[in-house]
Amino acid sequence: MRRTVIGIALVSVALAGCSSTDRAAPPVNLASPPKAALPPPNWGPVLAQDGTCTGAVPATATEIAPGLGECELVRLKGKPPTDVLVGESGRGQREVQVLYTEPGAKELYFFINNRLDRIVK
Repeated sequence: MRRTVIGIALVSVALAGCSSTDRAAPPVNLASPPKAALPPPNWGPVLAQDGTCTGAVPATATEIAPGLGECELVRLKGKPPTDVLVGESGRGQREVQVLYTEPGAKELYFFINNRLDRIVK
């Protein structure tokens, strides 16, 4: 019996600091650690929102065809676009829409990762 009393006394002393009136434990952050920033992909020169190119434009393309770069389109058209929309897809791809308004027609060029994907006239 004496052992039981001593055991209860030791447990009581050990639990004395664990009352519900004590301050709460600091919250545990379960979020993932921040990911290291990846370097931007090297797609070559791309269009900015204002229709200007971010670098030197290669002069290799001779026609507007799938796979053409954004700045190559502007070079081949010979004038700045009417409008440029730059965004990102849900899959992390760069998506750009380039609009040219010509007399009697509109042309919309869709780019994915700086490559012409399709044209809507």
